[in-house]
Amino acid sequence: MSSRTSDCLEEEDGEEEEEEENYNPTEVKMSQIVMPCHSNHRQELSVGQLLKWMDSAACLSAERHAGSPCVTASMDDIHFEHTISVGQVVNIRAKVNRAFNTSMEVGIQVNCEDLFSDRHWRVCHAYATFVTQRTSTGQKVTLKPIVPLTQKEQVEYSVAAERRRVRMVHDDIIKDLLSNESVQQVDSSVGPSAVAAERTRVESVELVLPPHANHQTRRARGRSWPIVSVLSACSRLSQAHPTLRAIDMFTFRGPSQVGDRLLLKAIVNNAFRNSMEVGVRAEAYHEEGPNRHINSAFMTFEVLDDGGKPRTLPRIRPEPLEGQRRFQEATARKKIRLDRKYIISPLEMCLCFQVYLSFNNVSALKMLAARSSWRLSCEKDQVQLYTLEQKSMLSFKIECEVDVPAHRAFDLLAELSNRPSWDSHYKKCELIQLVDNDDFIYRVVTPSVRHGAMGSPTAANQAKGILQDFILLASKRKPCGSGDPYVIALRSVSLPTHPPTEGYNRGEVLCAGFTILETKDNKSLISYFNQASPEVLPYISTDIAGLSSSFYHTFCSCSQYLTRNRL
Repeated sequence: MSSRTSDCLEEEDGEEEEEEENYNPTEVKMSQIVMPCHSNHRQELSVGQLLKWMDSAACLSAERHAGSPCVTASMDDIHFEHTISVGQVVNIRAKVNRAFNTSMEVGIQVNCEDLFSDRHWRVCHAYATFVTQRTSTGQKVTLKPIVPLTQKEQVEYSVAAERRRVRMVHDDIIKDLLSNESVQQVDSSVGPSAVAAERTRVESVELVLPPHANHQTRRARGRSWPIVSVLSACSRLSQAHPTLRAIDMFTFRGPSQVGDRLLLKAIVNNAFRNSMEVGVRAEAYHEEGPNRHINSAFMTFEVLDDGGKPRTLPRIRPEPLEGQRRFQEATARKKIRLDRKYIISPLEMCLCFQVYLSFNNVSALKMLAARSSWRLSCEKDQVQLYTLEQKSMLSFKIECEVDVPAHRAFDLLAELSNRPSWDSHYKKCELIQLVDNDDFIYRVVTPSVRHGAMGSPTAANQAKGILQDFILLASKRKPCGSGDPYVIALRSVSLPTHPPTEGYNRGEVLCAGFTILETKDNKSLISYFNQASPEVLPYISTDIAGLSSSFYHTFCSCSQYLTRNRL
């Protein structure tokens, strides 16, 4: 386990100081020392116990905001970076990031502390969705909105809407991957060394007793039971003790009550080279009543050698029909995990790629806009140019208010193909792919830039140079709640159908776009952001240096375009 770097320590210390000045009433802090009764056979904290602590802290945070009993509706992916040993301290922080109409997102941060070496490290970060229990008359409880106070809270508040959007299409992504036949098919020639999936099946029955209930006294929080069943299934395949690395996003279908019997079914769905996915299904029944499917979860495990490196695992041979379905769905979930972590250029624009690339596109712009360290570089006739320096990256923001309703400005600016009519930096803009109703891919052609003596592009040099082109993904979002801006996010993507062509220099846009916020008197505050790449920086460098004001003329042209088409 590695200790935190000094940079991380300084950044977190700054965040803690900011949060102390702006106390968040929903925040819950929990510290637990790991005792032998909390550990497994390797004297490491049981994941089931850790999940129970995380869920308790998050539920208290949700109930503190709602003022009424709450239950866990779903949990996003959890990636475990380190294990925790007996004698170490677990520090859990949970707070409500955003409240929607009847549900809320709670962020959970888990760190570990070694008291004797003064080391700290992050274990995992998770997002849980909670809903309030219905009133005695059966009505849902409407939640009051969250007011973010710090820059970090503003970022989480803004991006929470995008995470919610991803949760709602998670099941559709799985179905799309399977229908496109873009996942691994079952190989009939796996060889005699393959392990039959049926050999890894484990079933157990547990009785829910009062000590297993939560603070609401009726619902159980027996999270360690599925882990025990899953570990047994893993050990049957690997013949060793596995280490949990990740839990996929899952949704709670229903509660278990005191007196229920829990039937837990676990089986290895698929074994990859160095990891395996295990599925567990929990069913509850009461005496002679029917079984109720209350939850299913999918967990990724590794088996480590003496050097701490993942071992190669034997292949799995699934049983026909249901086993083959689980085998292929496990491959689809692995692809989703990779797409979430590494957004790469696809061979085909499948739904999985669309959703997570769009999520990253909008989230990056929202996080850039929420930064608090923007500095005013210059201003002319109420058009402001701001700059932001982050390590080796320079970003800029241009902002002004226009006498156009926000929804109308959004519709006009989202139509990127009209931008050449008001932006001289756009010579041509053509729509090349309609991804869905909110995401579009354009090819943009811009003038070439060559620097004169003062570093300013000249018309003569532009005429002689090679034109630049960009392949841009444009993602547009309407406000999710009051106070939210309209968002139009832009970033470069690669498409096999549109490779770089002769006569054009292929440029890259890292993060750019508009936010449009409704102001008083039916006006709009329009902000344009750009994380300047080498291809973009020459267009704005002279403005930042105060040698020209082309940004002002461009925004004036934009304002005139919006005003002409106001109706």
